[in-house]
Amino acid sequence: MNLWERLVCLMGKRKLRGILIFQIPLKKIPVLFLALIYISCRQVPTQPITMVEGVSEELARYRRQLLTDIAYQLEFTIPEKQTAAIIARERVSFVWKKNSQLLALDFKEQRDHVQRIVVNQKEVPIVFEKEHILIDPTYLKAGKNIVDIAFTAGNLSLNRNEEYLYTLLVPDRARTVFPCFDQPDLKATFTLSLTIPADWRAVSNGPREEREGWTVYPPLHALPDSLQNQILNFRTYHFKTTDLLPTYLFSFVAGKFERVKQTRKGREMSLYHRETDTSKIRLSLDPIFDIHDQALSFMEDYTQVGYPFQKFDFAAIPDFQYGGMEHAGAIQYKSASLFLDKGATRNQKLGRLKLLSHETAHMWFGDLVTMRWFNDVWMKEVFANFMADKIAKATQPESNFELEFLIAHFPAAYGVDRTEGPNAIGQPLENLNQAGTMYGPIIYHKAPIMMRQLERLMGPDALRDGLREYLKKYAYGNATWPDLIAILDTYTPADLAAWNRVWVNETGRPEFSYSIKNEDNKIKELIITQEGEDGTERVWPQFFEIALGYPDHVAELTVPMSVGSVTLPEVVGLPTPDYILFNSSGQGYGLFPVDQALLRKVPDLSSPLMRASAYVSLYENMLNKNSAITPALLADLLVKMLGKETEELSLDLITDQLSTIYWQFFTPERRAEWSDYLESKIWETLAQVPEANKKKVLFKLYQNTALSQQAQDRLYEIWQEEKAPAGVTLTEDDYTSLALALAVRDYPAPALLEQQLSRIKNPDRQKRLRFMMPALSAEVAVRDAFFASLKEEQNREREAWVAAALGYLHHPLRAATSQKYLRESLDLLEEIQRTGDIFFPSAWLNATLGSYQSPEAERIVRDFLEQHPDYNPRLKAKLLQAADGLFRSERILFYK
Repeated sequence: MNLWERLVCLMGKRKLRGILIFQIPLKKIPVLFLALIYISCRQVPTQPITMVEGVSEELARYRRQLLTDIAYQLEFTIPEKQTAAIIARERVSFVWKKNSQLLALDFKEQRDHVQRIVVNQKEVPIVFEKEHILIDPTYLKAGKNIVDIAFTAGNLSLNRNEEYLYTLLVPDRARTVFPCFDQPDLKATFTLSLTIPADWRAVSNGPREEREGWTVYPPLHALPDSLQNQILNFRTYHFKTTDLLPTYLFSFVAGKFERVKQTRKGREMSLYHRETDTSKIRLSLDPIFDIHDQALSFMEDYTQVGYPFQKFDFAAIPDFQYGGMEHAGAIQYKSASLFLDKGATRNQKLGRLKLLSHETAHMWFGDLVTMRWFNDVWMKEVFANFMADKIAKATQPESNFELEFLIAHFPAAYGVDRTEGPNAIGQPLENLNQAGTMYGPIIYHKAPIMMRQLERLMGPDALRDGLREYLKKYAYGNATWPDLIAILDTYTPADLAAWNRVWVNETGRPEFSYSIKNEDNKIKELIITQEGEDGTERVWPQFFEIALGYPDHVAELTVPMSVGSVTLPEVVGLPTPDYILFNSSGQGYGLFPVDQALLRKVPDLSSPLMRASAYVSLYENMLNKNSAITPALLADLLVKMLGKETEELSLDLITDQLSTIYWQFFTPERRAEWSDYLESKIWETLAQVPEANKKKVLFKLYQNTALSQQAQDRLYEIWQEEKAPAGVTLTEDDYTSLALALAVRDYPAPALLEQQLSRIKNPDRQKRLRFMMPALSAEVAVRDAFFASLKEEQNREREAWVAAALGYLHHPLRAATSQKYLRESLDLLEEIQRTGDIFFPSAWLNATLGSYQSPEAERIVRDFLEQHPDYNPRLKAKLLQAADGLFRSERILFYK
């Protein structure tokens, strides 16, 4: 137990973070005080642990002091029938420190799922309480113990489909499948045997091997007769024992998958997939394997730590809940993110590169070294994204890395930090059953921005060397953010404590302002200030650049913003600029000042990065009610830039902004006035730009915003004849999207979606469209029935389908009839959080609230919050984040 652990044990993590780690220098802590800490923490608690549902921090801390050398042996028999029970058995061995308290194994299932427990070869009574199997200490012995359990596997996280299943156990879902010590700091080895239908394949964390099975309870004759009769049509996969892993990384995939093997630099990799589009397969296989190979090589070079696990395989899952999940040796991805067609845009290809690099980087950050408790979950995500950006930069030297970073991270981070419900990067966590609510754009997007500022503060080499030490010191173990800060602190003279406090532990963003004094057309003084956007006197230590614009050139200089107010002496005597662009390098974080002079000058900016930074700042100022930047003025600029913007990624950005303004910050009357102008401009520009990818981006904008009969007729003709506009490549997925866009507009074409369904060749994509069709019905009663069906948990199992369907159910064109679903949707939120995966609550809320702009809709949300004053604070924050656009649409000046 190191010093930090002893401090945490005595004082509690939250108090320690605020009082000690980042405020009191270590050398000032009295030696006697440290001795008392050591004595108090090395003793196992004697007070009974209060059993609650989930895995409490108290229980986790207690077990960590008692248990070491944990190993799981697991056997699952997977029936071919999707609804049939999965018979399972398990042997868990561990070294136990003798204690008088009950030992709890976590199992979030009903008591009847546990059939038999044998402890050290003696059958014991089954004691089940609040999602825990409790073992009396009298059955245990000091040292090594073996517990055999016969049980029926839980279904919640097995993601069962007709022809395949897969586990997804982050953050605390391992306990929903099998009994375990489900906390990240009790790493264990896993030895798995899977009995599956003979025509299925399987992949897991460990390499496959041929071996005999091992015997635990119940013996084979205890299996149901129906399963015994089928057993000859099954086969068993045995997997070698894994390296040390936390329970949330244990995984297997089984089903009707194709396996593709390739070797890069002597390393064999296997891809398991269900894609049937031969064109997508042909175009995607080599990039998939190449990107993984490049990412592995980069990570081994950067960290100076070889790939840490026994194999490197990955599976492409149809409609996977996330982009990917970093199961060691058996990564899972959303199939659509891997298999791209010939019409794929630059943004889609970059997204695939970043996704594969992100999950590969997790093999070191998260898998090799794991956070001790899920309050530090952001650590693994920030380093995965941080490294993915570096991999992208190293493997695509021709790309504009700074532009890509700005567009990928800043709008998403601002989308939370500007709201009434922002969350800090680092958050306290009392129970793992709330860990899923910690995920979101702040840890995936603000944290990488923070890490770039840290790298700039320390220097790239110093940060790299500190990370190498961190990975080697804690390999196959666990570490906390303070553990890492303690290492990094030795590599820099910078004050990491002050830097850390506001960036990691506090919410929100700074708001910048400036004052400039001119004399004889020259700058006499330029002062830049910052404060919290909420008006608090806070300082985010950071570096950013500003650009002074002149008729014939742009002068750029760095602002070292380490205090609340900075005077820039180097500008004194320079000519008075025509405009000032803040954050011209795209690295500073906050709400930066803009004015109409910048609005006019954007088309003249030659730097793609500066233009993108201007787009972001102008949009944020519009949302913040800057009277100089109204929705109409900004929309007019964006329309003009559709044909002038040279960067595809920036074109993606401004089309997203334009679409949001059009649907959420224009009244229906204003949309009607603008529709002919907007449609004609988009179509005209689409015909003029030469690049195919830009044409594709513009066509998607046209499809998204089409309101006039002429535009809808044009889209229907394209869909009906399957003839794309000149230079635009449309695939099966694109025609499905086009059919959905027409359906939500109630386009009068009989059986439109049924026709599209008949065109789709892939069975998984057929099922997806069939599920969504009721949500797009022209009949209100059918849509009502669809929404009512979502109240049943089993109808929400395919979360990606549900979120996509809700987006159409709540489309602005359906707002008048769909607003009645809002209150019931909010009433379901807590159940959504309990039963869904980590991103589903946000996906549910964003799809539900993301397009409304009426006072009535805002009142529904406000009333709900007023009537639930003690609502789960993390869910409340996610609700406020999702409702931000709704709230702002009522406050923006143009709307009034």
